[in-house]
Amino acid sequence: MAFTVIWYGREGVIDQVTFDAEKTAKDHAIAMFQTRRGDDGVVCVEVRKDNGAVVFSHAEN
Repeated sequence: MAFTVIWYGREGVIDQVTFDAEKTAKDHAIAMFQTRRGDDGVVCVEVRKDNGAVVFSHAEN
């Protein structure tokens, strides 16, 4: 099963990256959030299953 990390900015989706494992996708989202926030203006990140269900999300004001 694939898991997609979706990076959101104020205008919508900035980027998407696909991983084979949920843990790997979640770890990537957590590790990269602050960097992507500063570099790309990310405001939220989600990890979704193939069926579209959100398994993890993170946002900061």
